[in-house]
Amino acid sequence: MTQNDLFIKRDRMRYTKDSLSSGLVLLAIVFNVLYFISIYQSDVGNYYYTWFIGASVIYNLLFLLIAFLISQGVKNRKTGYGATLLIIGLLQIGRIFYLPTKAHEAMILIGGEELAVMSNGQYAYVVFCLIASAVCCVVAAVTSHISNNQLAQHMRELEKKSA
Repeated sequence: MTQNDLFIKRDRMRYTKDSLSSGLVLLAIVFNVLYFISIYQSDVGNYYYTWFIGASVIYNLLFLLIAFLISQGVKNRKTGYGATLLIIGLLQIGRIFYLPTKAHEAMILIGGEELAVMSNGQYAYVVFCLIASAVCCVVAAVTSHISNNQLAQHMRELEKKSA
């Protein structure tokens, strides 16, 4: 790529949206939706009828709202969303170790028969969804940061040339 091509590519960034980072955040939302559909459709005895599921529903609603707002911010190349994306990505990882892990380890007695609350397959699926959501958030944060830094450097170069 020549210097002129690089200049044109960076100059175009002033007028285009950061669709890669925004798309990754939206994909993180999709993985989170797949996670909570799998969890909330489970009905093994009364294991899931606790206050923690209520808190989980509220967390999921907040995640959806915050992630969507962040996707709009990074799409418009606004700075400052990277740290929030990293935090919600880490929270997605942390979620693995509470509800899915505890449900996978739990057994419940129904009709004299002991049943697993969460099968190995469902556990692998929900863990995959949470990890994929976290990875999308972290990669979106990194790509947004790199893109914004490149644009800021380009703008400084343009100011030097015009001065």
